[in-house]
Amino acid sequence: MRKRQGYFLRIASVLMLLTLLMATASAKSVEKQREEINALSQKILVRLYDKYPHADKVIQNCYGYATMGATGSQFGIFGDSHGRGLAVCNETGEKYYMKMQEYKLGFGVGIKEFDLVFIFGTPESWNSFISGKFKFGAEAEAAATDSINGASLEGATMVGEDMWVYQTTTKGATLGVSLKGMSIYRNKKLNGEE
Repeated sequence: MRKRQGYFLRIASVLMLLTLLMATASAKSVEKQREEINALSQKILVRLYDKYPHADKVIQNCYGYATMGATGSQFGIFGDSHGRGLAVCNETGEKYYMKMQEYKLGFGVGIKEFDLVFIFGTPESWNSFISGKFKFGAEAEAAATDSINGASLEGATMVGEDMWVYQTTTKGATLGVSLKGMSIYRNKKLNGEE
């Protein structure tokens, strides 16, 4: 009987140790992912400022912004895009790690990497974006100004009320990405919401 109890005690100890090791590895993985996304966000902003120098002032003075690094592929009639990024509220200091997914039908072959930088002029547009409730419809193009400070948003496309997006390839060229059907939502794991 004592041998059995000792045996079960050792198994339980090993299982607890494995669980602790896995939890530690997972925590490191989450922290590493956050660090990678923070670094990616900075690179995206540098590429944006190289293409549109005035965007620096827009980012500083808007209510909030989000950076998304994405990869899109199209093979035959099926395609998809996926990405990750960071949403930052200048007014409150809130930060959320985000995910992006899009499936599409169309013709083409190829893979492209691109950046999206969203600008939010109001709390309503920010909340709509970070809640995952905002749905991208048909693209809307407009020469617009930031509703907070009047800074020019030249090079950005209006995608909703008080919401604009800059789109560039990772090489710095302008890219016409259709945002229709794209889903952007919070990464619950990285935000500690799970």
